[in-house]
Amino acid sequence: MIDMDPQAHLTQIHGQHPETAKQSLFGFYQDDKPLYHLEVEWPGIGQLIPSHKELIKVDSIFGKGPAVLNKLKVGLDIADKLYIGRHTLIDCCPYLGVLSLNAIFAADLMIIPISSDYLSLQGAKKVEQTLTAIEPVLKRPIHRRYLLTRFDRRRSMTFEVQKKAKQLFGEQVLDTVISENVAIAESPEKGKDVFSHQPNSAGANDYFALLMALARDGWI
Repeated sequence: MIDMDPQAHLTQIHGQHPETAKQSLFGFYQDDKPLYHLEVEWPGIGQLIPSHKELIKVDSIFGKGPAVLNKLKVGLDIADKLYIGRHTLIDCCPYLGVLSLNAIFAADLMIIPISSDYLSLQGAKKVEQTLTAIEPVLKRPIHRRYLLTRFDRRRSMTFEVQKKAKQLFGEQVLDTVISENVAIAESPEKGKDVFSHQPNSAGANDYFALLMALARDGWI
């Protein structure tokens, strides 16, 4: 897993914060450290390349030239030769900049969460417009799936948002949804992923169902 968000929430859940920015993903951009030199073990899950607040400087330091926009893809291609068959999950920052574009250029599939409310749906529409505009630059389709999260079956608005999402994005909307769930909300405070915190919770079951859906579609 790669934490590309300067807020470093994924790194916080892991609990092992890098002592310096050079020991985080920032070291890949600043010092050209190979990605596999930055990995830390995450027992029961795999490896994590942690984030650091210094990542916020990547946009201003490196600009938006082709070399930096393709940097993550090149780094992952090198790592893939060492770890054949290993999958990579990239946690992106919430704004479109050099880091997010790196992830888009490198990814085989994007999963775009839509919190089950109208404002989040409006945000997803803007993401769709941006991705459509980027595709001619990449000269390939950007494969993406929209994932409804915080899905509360007690609220009619939840189902209205789901219906509108399917009208807007069609088959790109996953049938799997992530329910509003206390275990998911609690797990970061406990410093755990939801599977370690409450493996039998509805939230853990939903994320496992997401994994199985992606596997059935050939993405894993």
